[in-house]
Amino acid sequence: MQIGSLELKSNLFLSPLAGYTNLPFRLTLREIGGLDLATTDLVNARSLLEKNPKALKLIETCPADRPLAVQLFGSVAAEMRDAAVYLESIGVAAVDINMGCPVRKVCRVGGGSAMMTEMEKTALLVRGMAGAVKIPVTAKMRLGWDDANITAPDLARVLEDAGAAALFVHGRTREQGFGGTVNLAGIRAVVQAARRIPVIGNGDVTTPQAAKKMLDETGCAGVSIGRGAFYQPWIFRQTAHFLRTGELLAEPDFEERVGVMCRHLEWMARVFGEAHGCRMFRKIGPWYARRFGPASEFKKRIVALSSLAEFHEILDNYRRWREQFLDERGELKPKFRPPPMASSFMREPGAVAREQIPVPKGPVDVW
Repeated sequence: MQIGSLELKSNLFLSPLAGYTNLPFRLTLREIGGLDLATTDLVNARSLLEKNPKALKLIETCPADRPLAVQLFGSVAAEMRDAAVYLESIGVAAVDINMGCPVRKVCRVGGGSAMMTEMEKTALLVRGMAGAVKIPVTAKMRLGWDDANITAPDLARVLEDAGAAALFVHGRTREQGFGGTVNLAGIRAVVQAARRIPVIGNGDVTTPQAAKKMLDETGCAGVSIGRGAFYQPWIFRQTAHFLRTGELLAEPDFEERVGVMCRHLEWMARVFGEAHGCRMFRKIGPWYARRFGPASEFKKRIVALSSLAEFHEILDNYRRWREQFLDERGELKPKFRPPPMASSFMREPGAVAREQIPVPKGPVDVW
């Protein structure tokens, strides 16, 4: 896949999730396979130019974390331009502009979804960034501010003319947040509005089948996965295989899930230090446990994790506790197995309810 001058091996992308898509998570996904371009958490352009330590930590990377895009938010054109120039100078592959974040504290300073309501100003900002760097400048947007203001198709043409190399579209409005169902027809309208640049769809992709449905029904050039990747880190490998062969890979078993969880924590400790990395993992461990079957014994202790030694003690105790739910082959008895995954826009009327992905608690008030 081609985005501006950037040649990619995959049309599957990692969406930014503030507080989650940091370097340890990106490295964990890359080791599993199927992911090419990943994007950082959203970073305040002004903080980056001021070399704020927190902003610099958000863009931390390494040679194994390539290719990498950094997502910027801000409404001051000069700051966004200068931040893009700085990112190009340190080897970032692409710069993404956040026009989709629905959070009030981002919108009230003119960033995030608020940028969709001031097209002329936004076009000038994008034109300044695209004209200042050789790397691709992309934009992540929602369908509009609310159902009465679906501006994404018009904005797509404006951004394309301003020099954007690709558009990432979440199929919900700012007003929806993460509620309701993703609007595939809305994404398709953006695809049809763009004349030369690729449009990448996003929203409710939690299975390979959901990714294919989005590609087929919208005509988008690729799929960007956020919460689905955090809940199921294998989704990029599984989806790449499914799109290539039509075959669904077997779900990872308990031991593989535990192995990836341990690797994720190992990266957290390396990047953030053991104490801080373990504290951060308190909100991550329970996500892995959602696919373990019965896991109350694990969850109630992982939320107070403070060291790697304690983690392995928790895991060992949990393994022993979990044995009561296993059959003679060492597999979960049917009544204890977690339900299959399904995206909300794939549910049919009258179908059996399947597990849905909650909205993560993070450093923003509304995702």
